[in-house]
Order: sequence, then C-alpha cells, then structure tokens
Amino acid sequence: MAKSMPSTHSGSVVREGGTFSPEVDPSQALPHYRIFVKDLVLSGLIGIHPHEQDQPQRIRFNVDLLVEDNCDAAGDDIANVVSYENIISGIKTLLARGHVGLVETLAEEIANMCLDDERIMVVRARVEKLDVFDEAASVGVEIERRGRNFKG
Repeated sequence: MAKSMPSTHSGSVVREGGTFSPEVDPSQALPHYRIFVKDLVLSGLIGIHPHEQDQPQRIRFNVDLLVEDNCDAAGDDIANVVSYENIISGIKTLLARGHVGLVETLAEEIANMCLDDERIMVVRARVEKLDVFDEAASVGVEIERRGRNFKG
C-alpha cells in the first residue's frame, strides 16, 4: 500500500488519514491549548435544492480551536477563557438566521465567529449534512483559518 505524503493547504499540513495540523514554528508559537466541539448535531435549513430551502435537515458540526494558553491566569473563572458553550451558542445563532445555500458558507461563518475572539489563533470548522445520500454517512466541508494574531 502506498504511503501518502503530507500536502499543504492554507498553511496547514494534511496528514495521512485527513487530519489537519497547523504548521507552527516552535520559536514563534505562543503557548497554546485546544478547545473542541465534537459531533454537535443540529437541524437547519441548508442546501441549494428547492426542497432543502424549507425542509430542515440534520447537520453535524466539529470545531477545533487552537487558543493562546493563559489558563494559569484564568483564576477558575469562565470569563477568562474561550468557552465551548459560547461556540455552540454561536452556531445555534447562525442557524437561527435562516436558510444557507452552501456548507462552505456556514463553515466560513463559524470560523469568522470564532476568530472574533483574538485569543483564538487557529480554527478548524467541519460542517456535514447527514441525510443527503443513502450510500454515505455524511457529506460536507472542513476548513481551517488563522487569526490575525497567529504567529507560526
């Protein structure tokens, strides 16, 4: 079996198995940690076909954030950290606005929402429609975006 070689995409490395990992120069990188939302399933209006514009469908979200590590200064106070609760609430707010044509559009909106918090250095957002094809568990898109303050 041939071994796949890493390929670059938007300053990231696609590793064997499709896992994204930001390329970070250790001498430039700030201390960081990861926050994630895994397999959040919500209903929403998404898709380009007429039947998708008024019939909600299940959408799965995965969001992975690379965040500046200031946990030692958090003082055990949620106000001092990036909250995954706020990420989930933000996704729900985006869906509540109404129909979105493309999964790419929704993924970009999630990434932009996350990057509004300057502590977030990198966001990876995956948006999957779950009930489109009987033969597939899901179809969708995964994007990775870097914050304005990312150094790596």
